[in-house]
Amino acid sequence: MALIKWNDSFSVGVVEIDLQHQKLVALINDLNEAMLQARGKTVLTRILNELVSYTVVHFGTEEKYFETYQYPYTMSHKKEHCAFIEKVGSFKADFQSDKVGLSLEVMSFLSEWLQNHIKGTDKKYSAFFNKNGLK
Repeated sequence: MALIKWNDSFSVGVVEIDLQHQKLVALINDLNEAMLQARGKTVLTRILNELVSYTVVHFGTEEKYFETYQYPYTMSHKKEHCAFIEKVGSFKADFQSDKVGLSLEVMSFLSEWLQNHIKGTDKKYSAFFNKNGLK
């Protein structure tokens, strides 16, 4: 069963970003499923690495558009991105060095953060981007 189910409430009205958000949702669901099935550290590490890498790509896409269109809330939005990357990077390092395992608590954090970020912070740029022709 999927941890996060994509629906229209996640759409920010920009096709490229919606597709990237769907990919992030799928990666979190894959990671959760692998954890629940006790797939092993190699599989979990591969999915976690892909999640971290793709998150950086996705944030880069958003931030590119922030600069292109001079989004007024760029700094606060980027701070959220940085905090997330730092938190997940720390978790990834601890996981790889066997200091922590993948837990329901970690999956809950990833799921809640992504959903709250998309439906809250990201939704704030929808009208701004659309008004500037980005759809």
